[in-house]
Amino acid sequence: MRVGLLGAGNISRQYLAALPRLSNLRLVAVADALASNADAVAQAQGIPARSVDELFASDDVDVVLNLTTPQAHAPLTIAALQAGKHVYLEKPFATSIEEADAMVAAATTAGLRVGSAPDTVLGTGTQTARALIDRGDIGQPVAATAFMLGAGHESWHPNPAFYYATGGGPLLDMGPYYVTSLVTLLGPVESVTAMSASPREVRVAPQGAPRAGETFPVEVETTVSTLLRHVGGAVSTLVVSFDVVASTLPRIEVYGTEGTVAVPDPNTFGGEVALGRQRTFEPVENLAGYRDSGRGYGLSDLARAHAAGEPHRQSLELGYHVNEVLERVLESAAAGAVVPVRSRCERPQPVPLGDDPAAV
Repeated sequence: MRVGLLGAGNISRQYLAALPRLSNLRLVAVADALASNADAVAQAQGIPARSVDELFASDDVDVVLNLTTPQAHAPLTIAALQAGKHVYLEKPFATSIEEADAMVAAATTAGLRVGSAPDTVLGTGTQTARALIDRGDIGQPVAATAFMLGAGHESWHPNPAFYYATGGGPLLDMGPYYVTSLVTLLGPVESVTAMSASPREVRVAPQGAPRAGETFPVEVETTVSTLLRHVGGAVSTLVVSFDVVASTLPRIEVYGTEGTVAVPDPNTFGGEVALGRQRTFEPVENLAGYRDSGRGYGLSDLARAHAAGEPHRQSLELGYHVNEVLERVLESAAAGAVVPVRSRCERPQPVPLGDDPAAV
């Protein structure tokens, strides 16, 4: 597939680093609201820089890689679909259920594919953990815990304000990694119960940060704790926060009737997986997943599946379901009630151990 990059900001560097390894993708053009960003990528990659409208109208673009800020995901994805392009977009899928519904309607009308990050779950970390669960090494899965605890992005990010604007926050920013991993491991979610807190109305970038001394109004909940009930019966606990300065809690653990699997950080593709029995954990060799993978492997999997006439793993349905789970968590926290999740998705197909999505 010929790829048009939309959004040449901070995250694009990781995609640009991985794309040369993906044999079924070719970057052909770039666009950004800031022409200087697009020009820099165009010069480095030897491709033309175009306006957003020109990118959508380009006959040599098959799929738009939408790496814009969350607030722009839905309108630009819909515009790309209406222009006849497949779309793969960064997380979060959308900033509201209404936006997500409009994206699904646009994709259905156009008959085109939409894929959604995070594709970290396609790496050897989450996939090896899934292989252990699927072959019964921990018995029947009963519960899981997942923790993303940090002090916030203003200490390192060059443009942290949007993380605290509507559509941002730890749940919509980092939650997709954890919920996508939990759905991959345990299946879709049927209901949620949550509480939240936001102890500071204003955030200040610390000394040494790119925007040291600048202040950012907080429009979102910056700590969220939730219970997720999976359709299969397991219960997951998820805590995400931009208010924690230190923690020793594990990223993800899945507990079964006969053992526990320790899952590496779902914001990474690899990492050590360990199997626990009788209070001791032993590392497990890679059993599944794309080795040495990076951001963009989900787009490559979409291209592979499109050519084969098969469903792609980071599907529209998965992205929508994860997005709805996160929105229902915020709804539950506001209402103080158990909230059902209306959507369902198929648990994505496992990834065999390999290097190139085009060949697996």
